[in-house]
Amino acid sequence: MSKQFDFISIKKKANVHFNGASISHVIVLKDGTKKTLGVILPSEKPLTFKTHLTERIEIVSGECCVQIGHAPDIETYKSGQSFQIPAQSQFKIHTSEVVDYICHFE
Repeated sequence: MSKQFDFISIKKKANVHFNGASISHVIVLKDGTKKTLGVILPSEKPLTFKTHLTERIEIVSGECCVQIGHAPDIETYKSGQSFQIPAQSQFKIHTSEVVDYICHFE
């Protein structure tokens, strides 16, 4: 896993969700690919995100529990791991620590 992205554009306006529990910025790579770099802060309840495109969430640091769609299983992901969510779906994520992530739109 690379530690940085080179030759990118960054959207200045942050995406702030759930009263600041999730904050991210859109980056655009040289080839036009868009990603988001973000942070999820600890919260009492899981945060539910809806997807329009297929997304792969790469955990850069921290640990979180994730439920994809309406599946009964809740999986734990930590630094260096990733999970994928289908387009037109949703996922619930919960953490008791700060989680840094990259969202890859696929």
